[in-house]
Formats: sequence, C-alpha cells, structure tokens
Amino acid sequence: MANRMVGNKAPDFKMLAVSGDASEIKEVSLADYKGKWLVLFFYPRDFTFVCPTEIRAMSEKCHEFQKIGAEILGVSTDSEFSHKSWITADEEKGGIGYLQFPLAADTTHEVSKDYGVFIEETGAALRGLFIINPEGELKYQVVHDLNVGRSVNETLRVLQALQAGGMCPMDWEPGDDML
Repeated sequence: MANRMVGNKAPDFKMLAVSGDASEIKEVSLADYKGKWLVLFFYPRDFTFVCPTEIRAMSEKCHEFQKIGAEILGVSTDSEFSHKSWITADEEKGGIGYLQFPLAADTTHEVSKDYGVFIEETGAALRGLFIINPEGELKYQVVHDLNVGRSVNETLRVLQALQAGGMCPMDWEPGDDML
C-alpha cells in the first residue's frame, strides 16, 4: 500500500451484494453507510476453510456492532452468485449458512485494489479489515496473511475505543479510564 489510509477519506465503492439470508441481490455503496460506522472486511474466497470461522463469528456478534451504530459488510472477489450459493449450500457441502450482514462481490477487483488488499497472482483479497466512521473517514485498518483469522472481539473493542473519543491505552475496554 503506497499511501497512508488511516485518517483519510475511505475509498468509495459500489458493488453488488447478497443479503445475509440470500433473498436479495442489490448494489451497495459507501454512501449507503453515511451516518453509521462501517466494519468493512475482505476475505479471500467463498467455500474455503478459515473464512467461515471469521464470517460466522462476525455474524454471531453482529447485533453487538449494530447496538453501537455500526454495520458490517463482507467482501471477496467472488461473484454475487458464488456468495448466494455459499449462503444457501448445506453445511456438509461447505455452505456457510445465513448471515446477519451482506456479502459484496468485488468482481472487478477495483475495491480490493483501492483498499490495498488485492493479490494479483491469485485474483483474491488478503484478510483486510477497515473501520470507517460516520463521516466516511478511515479510522482503522489491519491486514492479515491468508492463513490467519481475525479476532471479532478485538474488532469490537477497537470500534468501541474509537467511539469513546479519547486516548485509550492498551487493552482499553468500555468503562476503563482514558489517558
């Protein structure tokens, strides 16, 4: 990633997304989340091994994010049709099941490139996670290797710290003193 992203306006995006229950495919954009916090996370591929562990955990905690004014959007370079198949496929056949948030399809790879997570050789995205504030400014970013899943609890803690509006020391939790 050539440019520093945190502290700057988040790259704009428009993609087709599948609702968490796979009942609808519609376009989503950064503008749709104006006035809310957005946890935007990229994952490599549908029907894989590490991705379902992260995505299911994120779905299980989705209500906690929504309680504090945040929405979640998952993104991969797979198509909206692949996302729909993954959501509706039997678990025994690698399906992920219904989710509490949509999965977006970055089939042009533009969004993954704009966020600096695109892997040219494979056409997939790294495990990038970005927290965008209600004004559209990027406040947090973390990128993992493909083999390492992210911590949903840490993402929630960081979001709460960002919302607290002060200087939060290491391992700060809601209710702790700020610096």
